Amino acid sequence: MAFYSEKVMNHFANPRNVGEIRDADGVGEVGNPVCGDMMTFYIKVKDNKIEDVKFKTFGCGAAIAVSSMVSEMVMGKTLEEVMDLTNADVAKALGGLPSNKMHCSNLGADALHKAVENYNAKRKK
Repeated sequence: MAFYSEKVMNHFANPRNVGEIRDADGVGEVGNPVCGDMMTFYIKVKDNKIEDVKFKTFGCGAAIAVSSMVSEMVMGKTLEEVMDLTNADVAKALGGLPSNKMHCSNLGADALHKAVENYNAKRKK
């Protein structure tokens, strides 16, 4: 486990914002068929900002750490700021990820982006 940063290990061992928001304003789910990781993000939005965010992740320690970090990074951010979040931002915030785990940071940002897209689609109806 030496190739994971302290932050990755902390978020894996003590994940933040785990769970589900039953009446979520937006839900986004992504998966990677190669490694089997699955992430679902739930968001509540108020005044164009993330008021609450929860996630459920089935996957490796890096995937869980990424989900936890993403949830902390976006709390209170505007939807535009959330959509600007990149996989590189997530990996950097975690103190880096091994190259064979970088796909996990893609999943976290992608799942969150899908939750925002789902929220926006609901509002247009």
